[in-house]
Amino acid sequence: MRVLMACAVNPGTNITKSDIAEKCNASKNHLGQVIRQLARLGYVRALRGRNGGLVLAMPASDIRVGAVFRLFEADLPFAECFDEKENNCPLIDTCWLKPALKKAVESFYETLDEISLADLVEGNRELEDMLYLPLRRSGGALSGNCIGRSGADAS
Repeated sequence: MRVLMACAVNPGTNITKSDIAEKCNASKNHLGQVIRQLARLGYVRALRGRNGGLVLAMPASDIRVGAVFRLFEADLPFAECFDEKENNCPLIDTCWLKPALKKAVESFYETLDEISLADLVEGNRELEDMLYLPLRRSGGALSGNCIGRSGADAS
């Protein structure tokens, strides 16, 4: 989500993995994996080369937080009993906790489905101040966020 939020706060700016790593205190290697997945799934457009970077590939209002979390977290079992291959819990056939946890996890994702990326960034001045990247020159042309840090619509 930090990658997507950084892109949304800086519309029209090619943001690099290094920019995000610095702003978000994140590992470049981990971000590389995340960015490849986001690009493969159509959330960001990644451009290689000297003036490369990434930008959102769709409006921030179309990116649902629940969908993003499902993509990155769905393969991770919430508890041991959710992992059909590695489950060693002796209570599996008698425990009523698993259905309760399953319902809670579904509610968690449903709640996140109601939130868009735009909901997270628009009007969030503190986030904009943290993630904003100043205008850059690339190839003689000015590129970057022409809105600036005014707190205006960042999607």
